[in-house]
Amino acid sequence: MMPIGTPRVPYRTPGEGTWQWLDIWNALYRERIIFIGDNIDEEFSNQVLASMLYLDSIDNSKKIMLYINGPGGDLTPCMALYDTMLSLKSPIGTHCLGFAFNLAGFILAAGEKGSRTGMPLCRISLQSPAGAARGQADDIENEANELIRIKNYLYGKLAEHTGHSVEKIHEDLSRVKRFDAEGALEYGIIDRIIRPSRIKKEGSTAQRRDMRNLGLG
Repeated sequence: MMPIGTPRVPYRTPGEGTWQWLDIWNALYRERIIFIGDNIDEEFSNQVLASMLYLDSIDNSKKIMLYINGPGGDLTPCMALYDTMLSLKSPIGTHCLGFAFNLAGFILAAGEKGSRTGMPLCRISLQSPAGAARGQADDIENEANELIRIKNYLYGKLAEHTGHSVEKIHEDLSRVKRFDAEGALEYGIIDRIIRPSRIKKEGSTAQRRDMRNLGLG
């Protein structure tokens, strides 16, 4: 099978009359949309960080949107991304397209209140951050203490983002916590479920039909 490669799309810069062909990621970036659709390692995190910092520097009054469809990733790169998005002046919106697992779920919840959304069939999971401790006993102990510090920091922030107590966050995340879109909305990870207009229309038609069948409409 031949590789598809990176799609290219026509794009017109605002205020200019000419169109140009750009790869899809560049076109989204110019609209202040950053796609997190891969494992977040050091290289990928640095690309996202550089994009966020640049967009914030040229205009911090406009929202930057993070579209998430990924499994999370390595602890340090994820924390760099997480801390940076909280420190920028630009509003940061988050949107879960398919799934946001592990640390990607924390990133989703860290978006600006009112600007955290998900698709109807999205899936989210949260769990305690993990690391790989190696070396001498002192090294392992230091790593364990660092993980505890990071966990407490993330849980405290998640409590702020969701409105739950830190104690409840600790209790709920003592094992992997999984959510569908409705569950994430109820828990406070997202603020709204984005339902495509076609689904809304079909849902309304089906609801009216059901009401007629029940003699209510």
